[in-house]
Amino acid sequence: MPIHLTPGKLAGLNAVSDRRGVIAALAMDQRGLLRNMLARELGVSQPPAKMVSEFKELVARTLTQEASSILLDIEYGLEAAKNINGKGLLLAYEHAGYSPDRPERLPSLFEGWSALRIKEAGAHAVKILVYYTPFEKNWVNDRKKAWLERIGAECQSVDIPLFLEFLGYDVHGHGEASLEYARRKPEIVLKSMEEFTRRRYGADVLKIDVPMQMAHVEGTRAFEGRRLHTRAEAMELLRAQAAMTDKPILYLSAGVTSPVFLETLELIVESGVHFHGVLAGRATWQDGVPVYARHGAAALEEWLNTAGLQNVKNINKVLASARPWQEARSVCA
Repeated sequence: MPIHLTPGKLAGLNAVSDRRGVIAALAMDQRGLLRNMLARELGVSQPPAKMVSEFKELVARTLTQEASSILLDIEYGLEAAKNINGKGLLLAYEHAGYSPDRPERLPSLFEGWSALRIKEAGAHAVKILVYYTPFEKNWVNDRKKAWLERIGAECQSVDIPLFLEFLGYDVHGHGEASLEYARRKPEIVLKSMEEFTRRRYGADVLKIDVPMQMAHVEGTRAFEGRRLHTRAEAMELLRAQAAMTDKPILYLSAGVTSPVFLETLELIVESGVHFHGVLAGRATWQDGVPVYARHGAAALEEWLNTAGLQNVKNINKVLASARPWQEARSVCA
């Protein structure tokens, strides 16, 4: 049965969408990852916090010209949120995806904040990230599920949309870049989708990864020679994943390059999946990191106004085939 959206959730979803109801959003909520990228280019252990914030400000101010909304973080992104060309704002609630000293990847929230405070800061939606795999220990997954249930109830209580992102990880000692993990990825993604579409978590939109590694899909430009799926098999996995939920779905770029993300979206369109937009992160801005680290803010701004904006425009062309979020079976706007 479709759910009639409350006024706050309806207003929030409309604010982060374009005129067609497609969520063409940027993701600029990376913290540790962005620090590491800058540190590597600068040859230091930690970049100045001011550089992380400035990078986000420049990306937000420039790339939101071609986006419907942007996802930022509380730690470094609040200044960037002041100049996003009147577009929608999502704020990440988690402090970090997980603590690196714990193999279970237990999540945590940003201290001193709440869903209400995020709303008061001007956000139109809350985003939460959890790392999840069905192969993890039961007590770990139970703790993560209860954590998400509380956040869903909190967002419901203050009437703000919740965007739920779940990412798989390896518990078998091989690492996410391994062929062994790529073999397990379909099961990890599909079982996670099956779990988090349940209404007990209170998610209004699911931010999802695709259930395969494009580098292992034969017949794609991204194929690197070790086949795990044919093109037809990959499309069947995409259809099976989408069929598991009645909620609006957005695809994330998962750290791949802009060309690989574009090809992934093209494959999704070819598969006939009804999706409702993207939250595109590194695929749009990551090549600007070395430009900024080596040549400064002016050079980054020039890159963003040319290559960066072109990356977003290329994604928007594919989003012509996306569907309005109002068409998702779970909602009645």
